[in-house]
Amino acid sequence: MDSGSSMEDAPRPSAPLLVGITALILVGAPLAGIWLTGQPLGQYLEFPPRSVLAAASGFSWAAFWALAVLVLVAVAPLVWRLLNAQSTTRVATARHDFPIWGWAALAWLGVSWVFAWTRFPWFEPFQQHTFTPLWLGYIGVINALTVRRAGSSLLTRSPLRFTALFPLSALFWWFFEYLNRFVGNWRYVGIADFGALEYTFFATLAFSTVLPAVASTAEWLGTIGRLDAAFARWHPVRIPGRKIAAACVLIFTTLSLTGLGVFREYLFPLVWVSPALVIISLQVLGDRATLLAPLVRGDWRAFASYTAAALLCGFFWEMWNYGSLAHWEYSIPYVDGFRIFEMPLLGYAGYLPFGIECAAIVALVGEIPENNI
Repeated sequence: MDSGSSMEDAPRPSAPLLVGITALILVGAPLAGIWLTGQPLGQYLEFPPRSVLAAASGFSWAAFWALAVLVLVAVAPLVWRLLNAQSTTRVATARHDFPIWGWAALAWLGVSWVFAWTRFPWFEPFQQHTFTPLWLGYIGVINALTVRRAGSSLLTRSPLRFTALFPLSALFWWFFEYLNRFVGNWRYVGIADFGALEYTFFATLAFSTVLPAVASTAEWLGTIGRLDAAFARWHPVRIPGRKIAAACVLIFTTLSLTGLGVFREYLFPLVWVSPALVIISLQVLGDRATLLAPLVRGDWRAFASYTAAALLCGFFWEMWNYGSLAHWEYSIPYVDGFRIFEMPLLGYAGYLPFGIECAAIVALVGEIPENNI
């Protein structure tokens, strides 16, 4: 959906304008749909969110297999390509010592895990707040693993830009929390006593770890020679009439978001794909560089590393969530079965487009490594 020129030569997107228009669409369209259908707006604007939407529809084998086949068709070629690739020496491995601070992060992660899954009486005042320490430990460990492979990481190479990912991440995830108001696919348990200020503070802390975790994991995956060999040169993707296609996608996504709260049982996947569709469509229409530009020349590394990174982080999110006091629970229409931890099996597919959205947001601060673009 973009020219074949490199990301470095292409013009950078105007971050404030891009974020502003995207926010307007993501926030305004669902509310407009509720208002147009005459529904009360109260439960969608309530803060902290206390109201629970109607229960999701029951399990459907037809819906389960339809979605399963769709996911397999999308993912199988990438997995096959990866499994049949020969590792290259382009990305050197294990050339550096594991940093001392990495061992400290590993110890911190282990201790945080113990506290998250146990219930020591003396730790009770802090028991609801174990998410953020866990993920700070994970972020430190995954950056240390990258340093061991490549000699540097997002954390060590650009500490200021890396730090900027934390507030950006919090803002980013609050949009997903907002969109979930219209579909009710997850709810938080164990925080009923939080007031508005407490809820905002601790939620923002937790949300701030999302982008740093996914971006750091993507960079670590990018140091794996097999991934480089598989996706550095693969099928080029060229879409004729890209501006017309982008306009159609933007209009369709905006209209679909308008119906999100009205047809929540059918449109709930939009929560995970709409931000990416809006951002990329606006970039194309504005003649800006997009994250998909490397696909034109057959470079799938960013696509593969970020989707895999989000899925890997998703596994740890769900695993650590499972034994924690303050946690989330899911209610997903038609495919709410075969749970791995709290997440239904097919729900993990949502992490794949989520990875692309993370990459698009990370690109706004200009820190996607060379081997991942």
